[in-house]
Amino acid sequence: MRFQRVSMEHFKCYDDADLALDPGVTVIHGLNGSGKSSLLEACFFALYGSKAIDEKLEDVVTIGADDCTVELWFAHAGGEYHLTRRVRNTGERATTAKCVLETPDDTFEGARAVRRRITELLRMDSEAFVNCAYVRQGEVNKLINASASDRQDMLDDLLQLGKLEEYRERASDARVGVKRVREDKQSRLDQLDDQITEKEEKGLHDRLNALETRLAETTADIERIEGQRETAAETLEQARAVLEEYEERREQLTELGGDIETLEAEITETEAERQELKERVSALKAEREELAADFDETLAETDLDEADPERVTSRIETLEERAEELRSRIESRKVEAQKHSSEAESREAEAEDLQSRAEAKRDEADDLESDIEDARATVATRREKLDDIDEQIQRLEARFADSDVDRADATDRRDSVAADLDEARQRVTELETKLASERDSLREAEALLDEGKCPECGQDVAESPHVDSIEDDRERVAELESSLEAARETVETLEGELERTESLADAADRLATLESNRANVVQLIEEKESGLDADETRIEELRESAEELEAEAEEKRDAATAAEELAAESRSVIGECNQEHQQVKQSIQRLEQVETLLDAVDERESDIEQLREKRAQQDAMNEQRRERLAEKRERRQELAEQVDEDRIEEARSETDRAADYIEKADAKLAELRDQRDETQAAIGGVENELAELETLREQREELAATVSKLEALYDESEQLQEMYGTLRAELRRRNVETLERMLNETFSLVYQNDSYSHIELDGEYQLTVFQKDGDPLEPEQLSGGERALFNLSLRCAIYRLLAEGIEGAAPMPPLILDEPTVFLDSGHVTQLLDLVAYMRDEVGVDQILVVSHDDELVGAADDLVRVEKNATSNRSHVSRVDRIEETVAELAD
Repeated sequence: MRFQRVSMEHFKCYDDADLALDPGVTVIHGLNGSGKSSLLEACFFALYGSKAIDEKLEDVVTIGADDCTVELWFAHAGGEYHLTRRVRNTGERATTAKCVLETPDDTFEGARAVRRRITELLRMDSEAFVNCAYVRQGEVNKLINASASDRQDMLDDLLQLGKLEEYRERASDARVGVKRVREDKQSRLDQLDDQITEKEEKGLHDRLNALETRLAETTADIERIEGQRETAAETLEQARAVLEEYEERREQLTELGGDIETLEAEITETEAERQELKERVSALKAEREELAADFDETLAETDLDEADPERVTSRIETLEERAEELRSRIESRKVEAQKHSSEAESREAEAEDLQSRAEAKRDEADDLESDIEDARATVATRREKLDDIDEQIQRLEARFADSDVDRADATDRRDSVAADLDEARQRVTELETKLASERDSLREAEALLDEGKCPECGQDVAESPHVDSIEDDRERVAELESSLEAARETVETLEGELERTESLADAADRLATLESNRANVVQLIEEKESGLDADETRIEELRESAEELEAEAEEKRDAATAAEELAAESRSVIGECNQEHQQVKQSIQRLEQVETLLDAVDERESDIEQLREKRAQQDAMNEQRRERLAEKRERRQELAEQVDEDRIEEARSETDRAADYIEKADAKLAELRDQRDETQAAIGGVENELAELETLREQREELAATVSKLEALYDESEQLQEMYGTLRAELRRRNVETLERMLNETFSLVYQNDSYSHIELDGEYQLTVFQKDGDPLEPEQLSGGERALFNLSLRCAIYRLLAEGIEGAAPMPPLILDEPTVFLDSGHVTQLLDLVAYMRDEVGVDQILVVSHDDELVGAADDLVRVEKNATSNRSHVSRVDRIEETVAELAD
């Protein structure tokens, strides 16, 4: 697999970036924090989405943007693929708005479908991708710092050994399940054996034969008694027939009496109904006359000349069609009016929005113009201030031009004069002290001389040393006074000089301050003036844009007015149609009333005719009833003469005897039938138990076969479980041996010294480094740089193992190293370069991507990509470096 191109918009620190990635070693170079790692994160995010980031989804969107898009083109197994992910961040939380993977055979949409397909293509999920091919920044020591169990899980998953463990566990679960089912089936088989034995011990066939014999005897008794009962029943039936005949005649006489009374009542009732019908006919005639008058009055209100029902119906249908046309036209016009009104409102809203935007741009232009005026006023003020500063500088520089002191020496000269003044003042003090002492001595000697004798001893002082040295004392006092005067003059001179040099030093300091202020003012003026042209251009653009927006707003208002006029026109048509529709409805109502009245008149005439026919029918019916009444009276007389009382009494006696025998026979038959039913039930029970016994034997045979199969399946599951465990152990052993060999080859290449002899990797992926003297070391005991190289070697060995193990069936993704030099010194960086070259040239990795701020890695690049961040906008941009031009430039330098 090889990345071909990555493009992003508003992804983290990138507003937009588009980078082609070629085969070989590509170094992405730039300062720390410039956004290098974000390029690789974009590729990783494109492949696996939210699973590839440690932060929230909204953190991938550039601050201030509503969405971000990342596209990745890559080649895999001879085919080319294109991935697109877009994240929206406009609500409470960011969501994936688009996720599409285009493959040579199909297109996959949706984050889950794409992530599932990428995992199938690469045979690794996001975590496996990081553990195998993507050494992320700060995670170079991830594998070595992991616990032994975690490291074992990581490597087993990468080498697909976790699947074998999963299959072994499934086989174990299957074996346990088969065992449980087998035990259940065996328990059921034992229960069937017990049930079969229990039923065989009951002697079911002997019981069945005895019950069938008893059933035959009971059935014979029932048939004999049923024959005798049938004879008694015939006798009873004949006697009852005589009685029934008698009762029938009596009933006929009673019925004939009732019929005669009924016919007499019906004749009377029908005559009364005929009189009532006659009265109703008279009332209906009166109603018909009233309806005819209403009909003539209503017909006069319509546009019809005559009351032809067909013409009325035709006219109603014509008017209803016209009403339907008007309703349809009204609805159509309502839709048009609504459409035009909505369009007018929309255009008016758009015009308001455009006008608002135009006013905003004019306000912005006015604000900028006001800012420019303020800026120009500020520049003018600062130029005036600059002129004042220049005048002050000229005055101060003129002072040094007329002075014997250079500007640069003013401070030293002031300090020198101050030191001389201090010495002169100290000299004056010393002379004043000494002069005072000499004057005291002189006054004492002169006082002794004036007295002539010493006040203490009384001797003559004319020849004493004090008196002999008076002249010398007076000379010394005079010299001291002369020296003191000269020293005081020197102090006065130096004080004047100090005042002058202090003034010059202050002038030099002031001059330096003014020059610094002048530079600051000049810089401020330049900064203010530098943006004035751009602001003026921006003002012109804003006002032109405002005019365009206002023109467009005016067009929108015109469109709104036109739409409103169309809506008004539609509403006018609707009003006209409604008025005509109301008129049509009134015409239809009048015609329907005419039709109703016409139907009512016809209905009254029909009712009158029906009532007349009913009276005629009732008259004919009464004639028939009178004839039937005469017949029934004659039949009643004939039946009364045919009744025989002696025959009826004999029939009653035979009925009692037959009924008594039948009652006793029924009791005996009920008893025998109960016995027969009980016997049949017992036979059925025995037959059911025999059927159950046969069913149990069949079930046992099937269950025994199932138990046999389950025992064989249990053995196979156990063998399968052992096979997966053995296969996993064998594959792990072979992978460990290969990984250990590759790790030693890689580590020996990148770390060539006499300290370490080899590395051992045990079956649990526990790593041990052995020194030349044979002492073992844990990888954590290596130095920081050695541990980093050790881990890089381990990661590269894993990558190599996976690449060679799959024999090209699923090409490996690019080898990605993000800031691999973080823990390396300069010497170890050189060894890292050897490792990268080895993976490219010897292992044959098609594409290696290295992110680093280290300049030493630039030389190892087949392609160089530089990433820089704009300090003002805090946005990163990426550029490809032409290695030939860069080399020529370096040689030229």
